[in-house]
Amino acid sequence: MSEDRVYFRQLLAGADFAQMSGLAQQMVNFSYLIGDRITRECLVVDPAYGVGELKAIAEADGMTLSGVLVTHYHPDHCGGDMMGMRIEGVSELLAQTQVPVHVQADEVEWILKVTDLSRGDLVEHVSGDVVTVGAVDVELLHTPGHTPGSQCFFVDGRLVAGDTLFLQGCGRTDLPGGDPAALYESLTQRLAKVPDTAVLYPGHLYSPQPSESLGEVRTTNMVFKPRNAEEWMHVFGG
Repeated sequence: MSEDRVYFRQLLAGADFAQMSGLAQQMVNFSYLIGDRITRECLVVDPAYGVGELKAIAEADGMTLSGVLVTHYHPDHCGGDMMGMRIEGVSELLAQTQVPVHVQADEVEWILKVTDLSRGDLVEHVSGDVVTVGAVDVELLHTPGHTPGSQCFFVDGRLVAGDTLFLQGCGRTDLPGGDPAALYESLTQRLAKVPDTAVLYPGHLYSPQPSESLGEVRTTNMVFKPRNAEEWMHVFGG
């Protein structure tokens, strides 16, 4: 796929959009736009905080939203109630434009609990499914651990990882649905197919850089230091 054809934007909540939201500034979530510059269609990954602004950013680039990709059910990624506050998200976006919402099958019930979405709004997927926008293929990788249905998106040498993996650290496993053993398998086995040359784009800005090669992350991130599952559980399974 020609690099010129792939449309890809990394957008930081509280800075690039939702600038007036103190919660967005605190949570430092990333949303992403992925699309085809020729057909002018794009998907939005984890729309929250300022969904109208995300839609407007895409439209200012001459793109039209044709779908949503959700990494996992936490409200800072898809909207809903969090810490007594309401975060706007996919439900509010669908009120503006009716598009399919692509989720991992194991995450469906969790998403329905925290959002105002109905089952009919959701398109359920299994690992390895491909969502195509224009002529751009996005591969969906099921990476449970942070939540049961967490998923990453691999597109044109980029890994959009949500809260499965950050440049430094990984997603928590002490929240409802978390499973440290499953996360170890996701990091070391399920993501093993993604080459070191891929660029990691995380769900939060928890490091000085917003992205980094996966090879560098595998070398420097402490979550890859344990030599086996037993060592991992000793360090990260508490």
